[in-house]
Amino acid sequence: MKRTCITGLLLICLLAPALRPSALAASRIKDIASFEGVRDNQLSGLGLVVGLNGTGDRRQTVFSTQMLTNMLERSGITVSPDQMRVKNIAAVMVTALLPPFVRKGSRIDVTVSSIGDAENIQGGVLIMTPLKAANSDIYVTAQGQIAMGGFSASGGGSRVQTGHPTVGRIPNGGSVEKEVPVDLSVKTQLMLVLHNSDLTSASRAAHVINDSVGRPVAVALDGRTISIKIPEEYSGRVVEFMAVVENAKMDLDAPARVVINERTGTIVLGKEVKISSVSIIHGNLALQVGTILDVSQPAPLSQGKTTVVPQTTVTAQEEKAKAVTLRDGASVEEVVRALNSIGASPRDIIAILQAIKAAGALQAELEII
Repeated sequence: MKRTCITGLLLICLLAPALRPSALAASRIKDIASFEGVRDNQLSGLGLVVGLNGTGDRRQTVFSTQMLTNMLERSGITVSPDQMRVKNIAAVMVTALLPPFVRKGSRIDVTVSSIGDAENIQGGVLIMTPLKAANSDIYVTAQGQIAMGGFSASGGGSRVQTGHPTVGRIPNGGSVEKEVPVDLSVKTQLMLVLHNSDLTSASRAAHVINDSVGRPVAVALDGRTISIKIPEEYSGRVVEFMAVVENAKMDLDAPARVVINERTGTIVLGKEVKISSVSIIHGNLALQVGTILDVSQPAPLSQGKTTVVPQTTVTAQEEKAKAVTLRDGASVEEVVRALNSIGASPRDIIAILQAIKAAGALQAELEII
């Protein structure tokens, strides 16, 4: 059953793209590339969560009490950090992504993560926290009730935990205070950047853009960047032109690559992977060594002594080697079928693929993650 599931997963998930029509495999430009300058901006800030039920930072986390002291001083209350005895607060790092084209007053989601030794921030409330960009300007202020995806409960020496109770989100908890200026109306040229660098894909993208516009306005500068000149008829209508470019469809050209995750035994083979003529011999050797301690008793009324006599047993079991031969230029389907026929497990397939690559027969990039 395990071997059948492995084959079904590889054949269905990896070979299905090669079996369906090319028209269905076409991708929109907006899904594989983005315009230069139109991007998210990362924001972060230090904040304080209050209202916890005794699960906040402990005494060794001094910066949480210092943050509370500074907050109280701004309210006219002077308290020394050494006099603080609180368990219901936690220092947190607040992060968010500021999307392009947002305006003042727009709301975005924020993520709250404990940076101290708080056990749980469930049920806490984030006090107003300014979020800054890399230029130290404040773009968003965050505040609100934390929504958790997990929980933690303990009692009587037992503890139950689901998910990650020290990280939560505040939906629409960030209010945009400053906009990122992006003026498209004055542009006469656009730069389109592919998510993955590939010369063939960049050339194809330029061709489909020219076909969609009806004139040669796009040219591939390298394997990732495409320069697009805005036609005169779209002057003042740059957004409309960008929409035309985004919805152009093209067939991607993916490199031949085999990705292996040795920790989980996951193997992903691209449909362009080919293998030269090679023979594979696969076999398992099981070796077991054990020791049994026997007690030797002397005869009655004799002068002998009771001794412990170890008896070592060694058993070896070797399966019959299984061999399979692949023809020159074998496809992914043939490789999977051949490895499955010799009863190879995911771990065995990983070792076999590494050996084929070392032999120079694997015509693909082997990536181990």
